[in-house]
Amino acid sequence: MEHLECGELRPVRKAPQAAIGQVLIEALPYIRKFEGTTFVIKYGGSAMKDDCLKNTFAQNVTLLRKVGINVVLVHGGGDAITRTAEKLGLNSRFVQGRRVTDKEMISVIQMTLAGKVNQDIVQLISQHGGKAVGVTGLDADTIRAVPHPNAETLGLVGEVEQINTVYIDLLCNAGLIPVIAPIGFDEEGNIYNINADDAASSIAIALKAEKLIYVSDVEGIHVGDRILKTICKAEAADFIERGIISGGMIPKVLSAFHTLDGGVGKIHLIDGKSTHSLLLEVFTHQGVGTQFIAEQD
Repeated sequence: MEHLECGELRPVRKAPQAAIGQVLIEALPYIRKFEGTTFVIKYGGSAMKDDCLKNTFAQNVTLLRKVGINVVLVHGGGDAITRTAEKLGLNSRFVQGRRVTDKEMISVIQMTLAGKVNQDIVQLISQHGGKAVGVTGLDADTIRAVPHPNAETLGLVGEVEQINTVYIDLLCNAGLIPVIAPIGFDEEGNIYNINADDAASSIAIALKAEKLIYVSDVEGIHVGDRILKTICKAEAADFIERGIISGGMIPKVLSAFHTLDGGVGKIHLIDGKSTHSLLLEVFTHQGVGTQFIAEQD
């Protein structure tokens, strides 16, 4: 039997040629529409941990770039940071979901996030035919930061003050895929750990991106036993007030609409555990996750 590489799919029954053709035809208008636009993708969750999912994601990102979409990837890597810290005898502490970051921990974050995690993603995309380049917020003044309002407790955790888009645009115009580790610095040279979701949102706004896509372990916005395909700002506010959207989903939803208010076309929340979810969300009518829009037509 022919060996299949991880991420390569072989259906049990051969799909009818007409069905395959219909999928490609359905994708064509989306490819035309998005050619030359910019997608910012926040990459995290199980899609960063499972080998098959990592390969599939790299294939999807490469395909997006090959059809003329500028792809800017912002990644997390909290689990890897925690493992590295443990090996060095450092304990990880979190306050309201944010890692307490002292000088020793920021060195671990630089070493892990901007080092191995970033370069593993770059290598995998390159392996599948894409041209990726590793970037941190320190490169070419890409991410200027200020201390988090709760810096007294969190330490060297920052918030984005300014995104320098010149370097990112330069890479995209050269046909490259910037893979950005969310680390920033201030005017005094202090280095800050920045939440990847926040960094992705700020980068998408600064680039005036067509889409910001969150690849996580969440399928989308659940209402009862169904996933909302589309949600607007008024609906979201109503669902939060009624407790339908609650807990940790509230800041994600509020962040999505903040990004829309900043001028980004659409926000998508998709499940990275689902094979090819990125392509299915972008290139099919039905999609697989939840898209956030400013208002219903």
